[in-house]
Amino acid sequence: MGAIFEAIRNKLNHAFEPTRLEIEDDSGRHAGHSGARDSGESHFNVTIESQAFAGASRIARQRMVHQALAEELAGPVHALAIRALAPGEA
Repeated sequence: MGAIFEAIRNKLNHAFEPTRLEIEDDSGRHAGHSGARDSGESHFNVTIESQAFAGASRIARQRMVHQALAEELAGPVHALAIRALAPGEA
């Protein structure tokens, strides 16, 4: 895994102590598209489950993740698909 992948994983683990964290580098599917980089690590899909999301709306959860990854989203990450869940949600 690359440096950006590791930064995302470390920051999400630190911020949310997730019970489930899946990160997929989806950059290969976006080659040649706007924002895609030849080196990859520009498009990610994240599924995260954490007690921190309990009672929060979908928008609030997205904002929480965006805040934790503000540095990556301001630079190397062009797109981030987020599925943020509280424990027990499907």
